[in-house]
Amino acid sequence: MGLPRNQGRKPFKKNGRPSTSRKKGFQTSRTDDLTPHDLSDEIEEIQDELVSENQDYLSSSSSEAEESQERPYNVLLQILNASSGLTSKKRKLHHQEKDMDQEVVIGKATGDSKNNDLKDQEASEDEDEASAERGADDLEDDEDATDPFEAHFANPDEGQLSLKLQAVSQGCWSSIKRELADGSRLVYAGPETDGNDIVLPPNVQDTSNLKLKKKLVSAAANLLPNFDGYVRHLVPHIFNYKDILFGSRTASNSAHLRDILCLHILNHVSKTRDRVIKNNARISRINDEDMDFRDQGFTRPKVVYILPTRQACVRVTQSIVKLYQPEQQENRKRFLEEFDAADDKTWENKPEDFRELFGGNDDDMFRLGLKFTRKTVKYFSQFYNSDVILASPLGLRTVMDKEDEKKQDHDFLSSVELVIVDYADALLMQNWDHVEYIFQHLNLQPKEAHGCDFSRVRTWYLDNSARFLRQTIVFSSFITPELNSLFSSHMLNVAGKTRLTQQYNGAITEISLPVPVKLTFSRFDSIAPSKDPGDRFKYFTTAVLPSLARHVTGKRKGNSAGTLIFIPSYLDFVRVRNFFAASSQTTNISFGAISEYSSVQEVARTRSHFVTGRHSVLLYTERAHHFRRYRIRGVRRIIMYGAPDNAVFWREIVEFLGLDPAGVVEAAESGVRAIFSKWDTLKLERIVGTTRVGNLLREKSGDTFSFV
Repeated sequence: MGLPRNQGRKPFKKNGRPSTSRKKGFQTSRTDDLTPHDLSDEIEEIQDELVSENQDYLSSSSSEAEESQERPYNVLLQILNASSGLTSKKRKLHHQEKDMDQEVVIGKATGDSKNNDLKDQEASEDEDEASAERGADDLEDDEDATDPFEAHFANPDEGQLSLKLQAVSQGCWSSIKRELADGSRLVYAGPETDGNDIVLPPNVQDTSNLKLKKKLVSAAANLLPNFDGYVRHLVPHIFNYKDILFGSRTASNSAHLRDILCLHILNHVSKTRDRVIKNNARISRINDEDMDFRDQGFTRPKVVYILPTRQACVRVTQSIVKLYQPEQQENRKRFLEEFDAADDKTWENKPEDFRELFGGNDDDMFRLGLKFTRKTVKYFSQFYNSDVILASPLGLRTVMDKEDEKKQDHDFLSSVELVIVDYADALLMQNWDHVEYIFQHLNLQPKEAHGCDFSRVRTWYLDNSARFLRQTIVFSSFITPELNSLFSSHMLNVAGKTRLTQQYNGAITEISLPVPVKLTFSRFDSIAPSKDPGDRFKYFTTAVLPSLARHVTGKRKGNSAGTLIFIPSYLDFVRVRNFFAASSQTTNISFGAISEYSSVQEVARTRSHFVTGRHSVLLYTERAHHFRRYRIRGVRRIIMYGAPDNAVFWREIVEFLGLDPAGVVEAAESGVRAIFSKWDTLKLERIVGTTRVGNLLREKSGDTFSFV
């Protein structure tokens, strides 16, 4: 077959400057090698070019316009003569070319001819866009001085930026606290600079109050007609490029929040992309070497969206498509085949949050590049040609972290301006180290140039200050110490940062059982978080386990079967399990164990032995419950080795006591016993309630507290 469509053309950017090959015309010698399909493509592109050149003619001298039109017209005549008998080619709505496997290459030059062809195609597409944009003076929505994009990224006040960078680097922050009407708590912190008071942005009622690209206004108004409740306070912080830690995400509000985030992504990507294209067009017209356009980073990717599952990725792309409304979606079919899946019909009795997280394709190993043009969304684009990267922590780290240091590559993260971490509570149950690793490699100076025109790079990239302008948004169902650490160490935005959490009534008020159950909380002392695991184990083996052993080996042995020991950490689980297996203190206690690593057969056998009394004690981890949501029968007594991070798990596990009606009364007498330290404050707040947690931590008269 003939040459690929774009082979032989000059790339759009050479040292960051637009090529002038458009005005010089195409090489006519190529027509002898072109196939009918290729010739038809050429006809269509040259026709589009003639339209753009006519537009350009209006703003250029007549002699230049005649030269720019004459040569493409001659080429068109030659192609028409060579392709007599061809039928006109209709524009395809879905690209049918062979898909490029993204895992093979992420945008780095390899010398492979297939990769070079793809790069030529990408460059030509950018050139086509630039040609289409020439003569279209619609910058009024881009260069509005009140636009947060202008103030934060495009044209920041250099004097104020310098002061804020100094304050952030020195850790000087001023904060404002506000109690919202729905019980939420908002804490906003900004760099402390002389003469600048910290002021909260005004609430936003609907999208008409936002500075959006024109093409997004209509779709945004239809999809997001208004903002209610805490969302009115949250939206202005999102669109004003402030860092956000949001701890009130639920299954019911997730879709609405996702649409807001996708609108923000598209608004940012569109403004960034259009600014570069229009500046390219200006440079090609004026050709003034003294012109200084600082509109780019080192590499193209501007957004990283971190998600737990492939199905969550599908939902994000669906929101993007609804808002962007592209005419074409390239590789959409392949994307749905690899990422989309139907919900498991056997999960009808599972909790709503479980179905929302694990419904469909729950694979946690993926990465996807998205590229946007004026009319097209392209899936599986190479990372260095992508505007948005959607990935799981594991999927992204496998690209970045190679055994061979020479193959390690994270330069595509060097110019990221917006990072979104959704389902952060679910990512904590996967491997939070991967998330930390990604943040440690964001906005580093690239090891290679990757075709960058450094004369176009924004100054704060060159000064290695990009991490101080990057916006980071983290959405979670609750706040944990790991998220607070991320907020303190990696969310350093000069625009400020916001933490929004809710007041808790307490999971103990939501328990549904036929009879009241006694809830006992036992406090132990721990001087530091690093010492907590050892202090907890010591307290459990000396204060809790002896009582359990007496019940099992004494006269009440028959009544003590059915003790569930809930253990949040897998490392603590292994320590307790080994103690039960080897200690003389537990010789007469038969036990089983279920963790996130237990096979289906092991789980079935262990649950059967527990419900029949063959195992009097069952060890059960939080991650096992998170991934499988078992309803365990035969539970008569519960010991919480530690409180769960997710307060929903507390309620679900305590309600195990009511699954066997015959033992409900006995279970109510045995009740629940939980051990805790002062380092469990955030967990306890969600379980006992915001107003009660202080008493558990500060009370001096005793270390045991009971609720009924």
